[in-house]
Amino acid sequence: MRELERDLPSDADTSLSVREDMPSLAIVGAGRLGGALAKAAREEGLEVALAGRENALDACREAEAALICVPDGAIREVAAHIADAIPPLRLVGHSSGATSLDALAPAADRGATVYSLHPLQTVPGPDAELVGAACAVSASAPDGERFAELLADRLGMRSFTVPEESRAAYHAAASLASNFLVALEESASDLLERIGVADARELLAPLVLTTAANWADRGREALTGPIARGDEATVARHTEALAEHAPELLPLYEALAERTRELR
Repeated sequence: MRELERDLPSDADTSLSVREDMPSLAIVGAGRLGGALAKAAREEGLEVALAGRENALDACREAEAALICVPDGAIREVAAHIADAIPPLRLVGHSSGATSLDALAPAADRGATVYSLHPLQTVPGPDAELVGAACAVSASAPDGERFAELLADRLGMRSFTVPEESRAAYHAAASLASNFLVALEESASDLLERIGVADARELLAPLVLTTAANWADRGREALTGPIARGDEATVARHTEALAEHAPELLPLYEALAERTRELR
């Protein structure tokens, strides 16, 4: 995984299940994730309609499956809104990582099978690439789980299941791996800029990308630096420098240093 991508399956590797006919799909929510999913579905030749909330009900009345891609707090409201399309709508899902299937209760109460499909990928815009990403799925019934798995597979993602009671922990892990990584690198970049180093992000990027690739290949064995070497004198100089130039980062550094010691 040196390139931080999974190889795409060849035609010979593609299972018959992946090539099964898929129900027509309405994606509700034309933001970053909804747009990226719709783009990927169209590229795969799937029948998909991308709708905003204002035309969601009309789109769902023409579909067998719906995937709600809106902020977590709005999922239940949208599920209640599109419930009037059941039937012909029979599968209703959401794309939230942390939200349980309970948020889809208005659709389930009308007889729909409910499911979730959450790409384990950063999606900065509707052109984001989803191929090669993992994808967490769950469902209220086997037909919903099968649909979610097939949809993930058709879009080039690798599906896996997450227990309903563990969804928040799953999403916390995703945030640690992605969102907090951006926060961490911005902190490093800001520190360089404070001491007068220009183009900090450009300078740090090769280090960050190589470190990520090494971790993908080797896990904790990719750990380098003063703590891995047991050089606590250098760590002490780090904390002194942070106290001078960026004292607000000192608790973060100390917490990460302690975690790093545990990984040696």
